[in-house]
This record gives sequence, structure tokens and C-alpha cells, in this order.
Amino acid sequence: MGRRTGWVTALREAAARTVVGRIATVAAALCVASAGLPGTVAEAAGAADVPSYAFDRNARGITAANGTTDAVRLEPGTTYRSSLAGREKVYYRLELDDASNAYVSVTAVPRAGTALASGDGVRVSVQNADSGSCSYDTVTVGASGEAHPITAWGAREILAGRGLCQEAGTYFLVVERTETGTEDGRPWELELAPVSEPPSARAGATSVPEAWNSATPEPLVEEPVDRPGGGGFSDATAVRQGVWRDEIVPGQTLFYKVPVDWGQQLYATVDLDSAGTNAGFVVPALDLTAYNPVRAEIVGTSIGYGGTQKSASLPLLPPVRHVNRYAPTDPTQSLRFAGFHYLAVYLSAHVAERFGDGPYGVKLRVRIGGTAQAGPAYEGRSVPSGVFDTGTRGGPSASVGGTTGGGDGAADDGAMTAVAVGGLGTGSALLLVLGVWTVTARRRASAQIRASAQNPTA
Repeated sequence: MGRRTGWVTALREAAARTVVGRIATVAAALCVASAGLPGTVAEAAGAADVPSYAFDRNARGITAANGTTDAVRLEPGTTYRSSLAGREKVYYRLELDDASNAYVSVTAVPRAGTALASGDGVRVSVQNADSGSCSYDTVTVGASGEAHPITAWGAREILAGRGLCQEAGTYFLVVERTETGTEDGRPWELELAPVSEPPSARAGATSVPEAWNSATPEPLVEEPVDRPGGGGFSDATAVRQGVWRDEIVPGQTLFYKVPVDWGQQLYATVDLDSAGTNAGFVVPALDLTAYNPVRAEIVGTSIGYGGTQKSASLPLLPPVRHVNRYAPTDPTQSLRFAGFHYLAVYLSAHVAERFGDGPYGVKLRVRIGGTAQAGPAYEGRSVPSGVFDTGTRGGPSASVGGTTGGGDGAADDGAMTAVAVGGLGTGSALLLVLGVWTVTARRRASAQIRASAQNPTA
């Protein structure tokens, strides 16, 4: 019950910060929508209007430094927004103790429509004051060469048997573009999210168990429930086991988060609806990527699209275990935390060129395997608090959408909606109603545009 109360309190605080401005914004949009459809709103609602990445609205804006002397300090628990211009390295500062693990995710967002090479991306590392490397990660936009959000991470870990980067002191997060010869001349926006993990109260095993349940689970046959995906990590839509339905336009990324506890396994599949026409083939077309609670990529999968329905599943993943951090490679190494794990669904912009602007129906099938177990006894709290403690042992998974082992998802959704509206107050309830009204108007406008395109003489 304590975690449900915390969830409602958080919603109240978020609503209090944004309700006035958002009611004004939504009301203004609503006035335009009611003026006549399909009109200005219908045009803006067209599928070509690709939603941009949703940065954390509470992110603190900072300027990246070109050297270590002026590097801005990053504090765990605070999200930052910055930018990366050109191909020079930029630096941010970390002040670390000799006991806690530090992680920083860097989500890079190239300007939409920018022509890129498959090797364009970001390289992220953590270095000590003597240029010693603590970690190194590179992520690229991939074979599509399309501008879309990508996330790499840096880490300073306290691990038995490791000699470098174990002492307290000043460290630096270093971010740079990968070298491919492509230069768009535009800065890439960055979202940085530092997290601190406290040490374990007692020493544990350092060898990773080799045996785990690698059997393919039975497919979910539940009725899909409408659950619009979020636009970024900070507003990722919380779901549990179940089948979740939404729409996506080419070039868009949808974000979801799923509570996975110690000892549990995450399974996920995404289904893409047919386009109603066969006009070639797009490779790659649909990406499904999983991230752990500190936004480090676990694994991803990608499929092509020829206009008919397609389905893509994540590779089978081992259970979440604290000892996985000692594994030599991913995906096991990244499955080291309990907490909310993220799923990102991206539809290639090239799909629009072959099959139209959409939107396209997608279904996300999420299954959680295994029994929740007790985790490590931490000495202290993580920063931000609770980031590694959002599992299924009566915790916040009780306050996210969906079912756990055959419950009534629709009833659960309705109950949580009632709790949310009751806790948010009249002003926020009005905001929710106006928001639904506006989204409905936009979708109707988009449908009218598509109908007119298919029947010009109507």
C-alpha cells in the first residue's frame, strides 16, 4: 500500500506542476479543432507529423564543456538536457565515493530528417582524472541511417578483482560522435540521467549461474488493451503482463516500462499491422529494444516489412540477478537490476515512402516469467530513490496497467483511472478530459484525410 500511495502522490505533484499550462495549451488546440475538421488541426494531425522525443520536462539545461576544467558536475537523481555539436569530445564531471556504483545514460536525439550513415552515433565513456577508462559504450543509428533517439551509457563500478576506477575522486563522462565522415552541421540534443547504486551489505557470489529457463513461453492470447506508448524514457507508459495496443507513424518511437523483479525473466513481442498494399520491402523497418533500469541497452531485434503483418520478439533472456554484472557479455551483464525495464518500439521513416504515412497498428505482448525473489541487501538507498526496487513483490507493479497471471486487465485499468482522477483533483481531471477530446479529434481528422485520399471524388 505504501508504494501505491507514493505513486498517487507523485501524480499529484506532477499534475500540480503542469496543470495550468497544459489546460491552456489543450484548450487552445481544442478551440482550433472545434473550428472545423478536416482543417488546420487535421493537417497537423497527419501521419507525417512525427512526434519528437519527449525529454524529461524537469531536466536541467546545462552546457557541455570542451575540456575537463569547466566540466559541469552531474548529480545522481537529476536529469540533464544538453547538446553535442560537431565531432569534438564534450565532458561532464562526476564526484564519486569508493563504495557506490555510478551509471549515466546518454540519450542522443539527432535532428529529425537528417541524413545519416549507418555508423553515425554516440560514443560514451567514463574516465578517471588520469584518463584511465572505466567504461566504454558505442551506439549507432543502424542500417536504416535514420535520425532517431539512441542511448548509450557510462559506468564506474566497484567490482571485486578490478584495479582501475575503484577509488573516490573526480571522474568524467565523455561524449562524442562516432567518426563516419557524415556531417550534418546540426547539434544533437542529449538527455543525461545519472544514477547511483549503493553497495551490497555483504559480499555475494561472483560466478554467474549457467542454467536458467530457456524454453520459449506460450504466446499470450489475451484481448489487447489500448495503451498509448510514451514519447521518451521519462514518460514511458507503465505496463505489466498483457497485450497492449497503440498506433505508430513512420519515424516514431514508443516507450513502455515493465516491472521485472529479482529472479524474473522479461519476454516481449511486437506485432505490426498490415498496410493494405504491397509496394516493395523495407529493411530494417521495425525495431524492438529492451533497456534496464539505468537505461542501458540489454538487447534488440529488427525486422523488415513488406506491407503484410509482421511480428518480432526479443531473444530469450536470462533472469534478473545481481550477480549478472560479473557476466562477460550482454545481454546477461545488463540484467543486473530489479526495477522498471524499458521497451522501445521504433518504426522506420522509410515505411512511409513505400506504404504511406500511416498510422499503423502495433501490439506489444509482454510476459513476465519466473517467481520474484529476495534481492541483495543494499547499504543505503539508490539515487534516485527506489530505482532498483520496483519489482512485483507487492510493490509498484500493483499500480501499473495490465494483469499478472490472468487478472482482469480492463477492470484493473478502470480502477487505476479512478484512483488517478480522484487523486489529481478537478483541474487535472479537466486536463485529462481535454487531452482525450483533442486526441480523438486529431485521430478523426487523420481518418478523414485518409478516406479522402482513397476516394478523391467523395
